[in-house]
Amino acid sequence: MTQLAFYSITGQTRRFIEKVQRPAYEITDSNPFYEMGVPYILVVPAYDDDMMDAVIDFLGYQTNTQNLIGVAGGGNRNFNKLYIHTAKDIAHGLNVPVIFDFEFNGTPSDVQNFQKVVDQIESKQH
Repeated sequence: MTQLAFYSITGQTRRFIEKVQRPAYEITDSNPFYEMGVPYILVVPAYDDDMMDAVIDFLGYQTNTQNLIGVAGGGNRNFNKLYIHTAKDIAHGLNVPVIFDFEFNGTPSDVQNFQKVVDQIESKQH
């Protein structure tokens, strides 16, 4: 099963992950140095770069960059071009796709659609 790693500042991303009901590692400011060790999808909110230090540390740790297969982003569409900008920046910088986006903590259809995308990625890996 494809693993998920996520970072949540306000709790919106955490609530989305809880609704998805898949194994997930929460990146924390207190200990971002955790090696996933398997292919995984990163789920991040859209925040200023200086608020994402834990995610940068996590990505730079051991094999986490090499095992990253895609990024999903949460955000607020009212921010126009800045909507999911963190996910876009990470994906572009590490040459992986943005596989999904959702607003706030995701609607029930967002959760279903995200699960479908993850299932499709898993079927391509096997």
